Amino acid sequence: MTLLEIVTLGVVQGITEFLPVSSSAHLVLVPLLTGWPDQGIVFDIAVHLGTLGAVMWYFRADTWRMILGALDHVRGRFKTEDARLLQLLAVATIPVGIAGLLLKDFVETQGRSFVVLGLTSLIFGLLLGLADRRTEGADVPVAKFGLKHVLMFGVLQALAVIPGTSRSGITMTAGRLLGLSRDTSAYFSMLMAIPVIVLVGGASAGDMFHAEINWHTALWDLLSGAAISFLAAMLAIHGLMKLIGKTGFWPFVLYRVVLGVILLYLAPDIQIGG
Repeated sequence: MTLLEIVTLGVVQGITEFLPVSSSAHLVLVPLLTGWPDQGIVFDIAVHLGTLGAVMWYFRADTWRMILGALDHVRGRFKTEDARLLQLLAVATIPVGIAGLLLKDFVETQGRSFVVLGLTSLIFGLLLGLADRRTEGADVPVAKFGLKHVLMFGVLQALAVIPGTSRSGITMTAGRLLGLSRDTSAYFSMLMAIPVIVLVGGASAGDMFHAEINWHTALWDLLSGAAISFLAAMLAIHGLMKLIGKTGFWPFVLYRVVLGVILLYLAPDIQIGG
């Protein structure tokens, strides 16, 4: 891979993983606009590890709490605050794991068509906008989340297996539909990314080991891609958490509408993965 490819793909993955704009829609546009060959599963895993490192570091206090929660479970202490945080995230992750197994074939064939990407970008972008119009009531901190909160987050997150939906976008939509503040919605969405990225990485591990790759020559590309996606994701998370308090989610809604229209315009001529 050239340096330009590494930087571009690392930046695109790092930024779009956490902004509510759909990373899958952007990643299929990169080869279209550049003519570059597919970067391969191993590089995809590398840049995902970069984004995982970013969200874990940015929310390092919460990451540490998850680790402590896991240790509490080992010790049989299931009712501590740290253990409960881990339980909330685990329950919220179950639906997307099930959906990933059930829709795997669809995602790998028809799911990456420009029609699907365009429609999901439009529909779920507008849904985020409608949800964001809801007046904020008394905000509920994550520590006080009940079953209805994690089920709403979890069930809507399951829709993110359909390319173009945007995992972060649909989970932030869930928070706003529940009447949570933008900050709390984005915050829990970011925490949910940690087990999901770990789950996706684990599911892809087998493909990585079967990939034909010269590790000696590719190692620098992988490390560079991971580092760039880490830095880009850190900037994206920080920018998002600062921006939504001032503008809400509407800048992202408008962007997704434009992106959806562009993808649908291209759809009659171009089909990826179908």
